[in-house]
Amino acid sequence: MDAVLFDMDGLLVDSEKIWFQVETEVMERLGGDWSPADQEHLVGGSMPSTVAYMLRVSGAAAAPEDVEAWLLAGMIRRLSEGVEMMPGAAELLAAVREAGLPTALVTSSARVIADACLDGAIGRHHFDQVVTCEDVARTKPDPEPYLTAARLLGADPVRCVALEDSPNGVTAATAAGCRVVAVPSVLPVPHAPGRLIVTSLREIGVETLRELFAQAM
Repeated sequence: MDAVLFDMDGLLVDSEKIWFQVETEVMERLGGDWSPADQEHLVGGSMPSTVAYMLRVSGAAAAPEDVEAWLLAGMIRRLSEGVEMMPGAAELLAAVREAGLPTALVTSSARVIADACLDGAIGRHHFDQVVTCEDVARTKPDPEPYLTAARLLGADPVRCVALEDSPNGVTAATAAGCRVVAVPSVLPVPHAPGRLIVTSLREIGVETLRELFAQAM
């Protein structure tokens, strides 16, 4: 195992509920309604896809850059008030670091969102590299984010384990050739070869990751 690659929203931090609150506020500003079904449609996706969906559903004539700015401002405001780590996340990050394994954060969120989480609940010291939506041309479910993270770490993606919570993220990591641990949050993730599905990061340790990698090779 060359490296461990972590998603952020819904995997390390309990931010999906914050996204839902902010998206609801922005949709109200656009004159529309927001529901859990709308969030399910977008989970694990990119900011441009979220903005396009909100404008299409609301029928509003707002500029996409304005909607994106409202979303980012709302997230930064709420994240500054604090965000909870997901169960087992802090312990796993510490264990991976103690084992001396290279790590990267691989998120579809904007750099300012990642920075707010890293400087707050997560801790920047856990990661050797950070890949956000601004660092790639194509976001998840395209494999480019995970391929980029592996390249920055000098690792072979086939020898990396990726931890994800969404189908989009799992698709991206699998397409990059990574072994995958899925902790489904909003949407279910199907079983597949080289993939371990658990209900919480509390079920995962460094040896679990090594075993998954060994079994998949």
